[in-house]
Amino acid sequence: MEAARGTTTVTVTVTDPGETDGGATGDGAGPGPVRLFCTDHGGDGPPLLLLHGLAGHCGEWEALAARFAATHRVIAFDARGSGASTRRPGDVTRAAHVRDVRAVARRFGLAGEDTVLAGQSMGGLTALLTAAAHPELCRALVLIEAGPGLPEQIGRWLDSWPVPFPDRAAAEAFFGGGPAGRAWAAGLAPGPGGLHPRVDRDVMVATVQENAHRDYWDAWDRVRCPVLVLRGEKGTMKPDEADRMRERHPATRIAVIPGAGHDAHLDNTQAVYGEMTRYLRDLRQ
Repeated sequence: MEAARGTTTVTVTVTDPGETDGGATGDGAGPGPVRLFCTDHGGDGPPLLLLHGLAGHCGEWEALAARFAATHRVIAFDARGSGASTRRPGDVTRAAHVRDVRAVARRFGLAGEDTVLAGQSMGGLTALLTAAAHPELCRALVLIEAGPGLPEQIGRWLDSWPVPFPDRAAAEAFFGGGPAGRAWAAGLAPGPGGLHPRVDRDVMVATVQENAHRDYWDAWDRVRCPVLVLRGEKGTMKPDEADRMRERHPATRIAVIPGAGHDAHLDNTQAVYGEMTRYLRDLRQ
């Protein structure tokens, strides 16, 4: 995947507990270090670290990152198991994803009182868990269609993909067209017969396995920083979940993104940017 103009790419290596560097590659499998593909959008100002959702890729953030690069240091990365990062890591637990956030933050010097973590869907849950376990890492959270009770039916959804997609146009149409369709199609890779996902079904199902057995309200209760929750007007996050989040953590602001679905950052990038900009401005004041 090529980075957008003005960005650079960096690989960050994470060695999971109990593993050694056996020379695994970015699309490797099993035990060994995990390689995380990162895009550095540059910019000066407070750090902004962007975390994509399940089965997604960091390219989803390009339109939002381009807007924020004028005022923030913007970094995004492909989660383990996705995109150009290690495709079949040995550990896909929530704890492993939190370790990855810490590793990327350290690599780019982002960890600190000015850093904002922003995540969509499963990336938002990772941001939440990171803030709960490591409050020193971030100044605030932005959760897009994400909360402590995030449900996933990922296996059935992936099974519905008509793989291989014959071409980019067919993929964009399948994913709903518009900016969201283009972003999802951009996450596919050429292969036999057409375009293929850069994720494996079993890895994605394993990634959400913990969610099938528990929620994360206990972690939410440990979050101490201010939080902005963005729901898509047509998204999957229930209004009562967001309301409950604010009841238990009063330093939570909720906003609804007009016309947007679960991929609110893609469906209405300008509205997401506007809400985030106002929120970050208020934080500074």
